[in-house]
Amino acid sequence: MTDHRTGTPEQWLSARLELLDAEKELTRRGDELTRLRQDLPWVPIDKEYGFETDEGTASLVDLFKGRSQLLVYHFMFGPDFTAGCPSCSAIADGFSGSVVHLANHDVAFTAVSRAPLAKLQDYKRRMGWSFPWASSFESDFNYDFHVSHTEQEWQSGAVEYNFHTADFRPSEKSPGLIEIASGAGTDPMTFRKEGPGMSAFSLEDGVVFHTYSAYGRGVDGLWGMYSWLDRAPLGRNETGMWWRRHDEYEGD
Repeated sequence: MTDHRTGTPEQWLSARLELLDAEKELTRRGDELTRLRQDLPWVPIDKEYGFETDEGTASLVDLFKGRSQLLVYHFMFGPDFTAGCPSCSAIADGFSGSVVHLANHDVAFTAVSRAPLAKLQDYKRRMGWSFPWASSFESDFNYDFHVSHTEQEWQSGAVEYNFHTADFRPSEKSPGLIEIASGAGTDPMTFRKEGPGMSAFSLEDGVVFHTYSAYGRGVDGLWGMYSWLDRAPLGRNETGMWWRRHDEYEGD
């Protein structure tokens, strides 16, 4: 028998209506945050970036594919990884179905990683994904948007990530970090030289503007499974890193 609070349908409805007021307030606050996000100043990008894509070499403008807006997911897949980050992979499971809707709303989408294109293509086939994925292997793109970190940054203890600097080195011995790094086929130090995030860009009169970026828990909203779990009876109910790549669950 459950030890959770129980009640009558009438008591449930009363509590649910009280919760509805709180949910509506959160929705209104979310609308205000969206407005503030869109009100950020746009920063013109005057640096040329090169990417390798399924269609060949591309510039940042090319990634817009004729649209005026571009969303980029910074997928953790470094050149020395043997597989994509398990967490990024869980997030990316929700991308393919959204691409067509974004494209028909004047928004292009692509994931970007530093691993060579051939590695990305192999992994994409394994996962059964169809969304665009570009390699920035020979570009400064990841470094300039602070999702890849140089050896010098690492050794200095001043890695810039999520709009502040931090020393990532002590985390190297974390059991959780060792587990997730091993899942990408690499060691903790190499793994931590990449980070997750997303960035948004606008294209007007041939000029690309950087409009928004988010990192760390700033990309929580992109985890489709969490939106469902937050509405499940036991919520996220997490003890450590429970998720796997979708082809790694036992019995599936």
